[in-house]
Amino acid sequence: MLNRRDLLKLSCLSAGSLFLPAGLRPAFAAGDAITIGAPLPMSGPFAANGKFGSMGTAMIIEEVGQILDRKLAYQEIDTEGKPATAVRKVQEAMERGSTLFAGGILSSEALAMGKEVAKGKGVFITTAGADEITGSECNKGTFRWSVPTFGAIEQTVRPLVEQLPNAKRWYTITPQYVFGDGLLNAAKAIFKEKGIEHVGNSYHSLTEKEFSGYLTNAMAAKPDALLILNFGSQSSDTLRQAVSFGMKKRMTILLAWASGLEQFETLGPDLMEGVYFGAQYWHGIDSPFNRELVAKVQAKHKMNPNYAFASAYLTTKILIDAAAKAGSTEGEAVVKAMEGMKYAGLTGDEEIRAADHQVIKNYYLLKGKAKSAMKDKDDYADIISFGQSFQTPEQAQCKMA
Repeated sequence: MLNRRDLLKLSCLSAGSLFLPAGLRPAFAAGDAITIGAPLPMSGPFAANGKFGSMGTAMIIEEVGQILDRKLAYQEIDTEGKPATAVRKVQEAMERGSTLFAGGILSSEALAMGKEVAKGKGVFITTAGADEITGSECNKGTFRWSVPTFGAIEQTVRPLVEQLPNAKRWYTITPQYVFGDGLLNAAKAIFKEKGIEHVGNSYHSLTEKEFSGYLTNAMAAKPDALLILNFGSQSSDTLRQAVSFGMKKRMTILLAWASGLEQFETLGPDLMEGVYFGAQYWHGIDSPFNRELVAKVQAKHKMNPNYAFASAYLTTKILIDAAAKAGSTEGEAVVKAMEGMKYAGLTGDEEIRAADHQVIKNYYLLKGKAKSAMKDKDDYADIISFGQSFQTPEQAQCKMA
């Protein structure tokens, strides 16, 4: 069987690839193949997420092999985490005949790509979090597997507020773009409802790497809880620096949107112990489909699937299943097949809500455990609670065009 390195080697050897733009690489010499685009940040600050996403896409493409009597292929599209770059490369992929896309980890690029794919009568499914994706900026061609920022906060901040009644003062650190604002606004709503004092917020840019100044401001405000609202390497850097300042001993720390196992491997149990994390996915979820995926990934890659891997695997599978069901790769037919689709998902039974194209699934609150309590090398956290919190399409202001 081909592994990811073999796939990329094949793409480099294909004559057609010599004429492709940088960052737009076919995994197979496609011919008449059905090609699924995988627009992911393969370079830049979020490259680690992109790398595992590409592996997940490659695995399901290889596993299924073909549908509609045509071979399946995929294009790894490096978005660089930049919306303008992502849009340009998706346009190029569509000009080459692709209509189906799974990817877009960052909200800013996912919003831009979703509009572009819809304009070209294609289908795009993403794991990005901004509420607008299936809310005020929803469109006929865009679907979202991940829980939006509203649900992520509802399933992390709300249960912690209830578990920690004495934590009355919260401080937030927020990336200043659509994803961060979505998380912050949802947290503020809970603070107001529960009588929590929001003692301060520090905004930072998407290129920030040094968080000591923001953390100094947070400590000066003397909060009972620190709510970290950034993502990927930025959230790891924020948490790492907060722990070095001794903040874990002084207050409860919640990282609302963790990227899961790949992030925990870089943090380590000593830093994670006692810290709370929100998660879209965890390999320890006890569902039939997740147990099946974990076993397959362990057998093939000698590792447990992380969030980026698992979500890319599943979202690509959804596109494949929908195209097979529709008997076509035409966008309109695939959209119709996806609307209302029910399936055994990673988080249990999942359903794609037809009105706004949002997948209804669980979101998880995890707590880092001590190294001495870990049952294996990946047993970094316990699931504390989970559940489903979604605004209605009307509340999210989705008016499907």
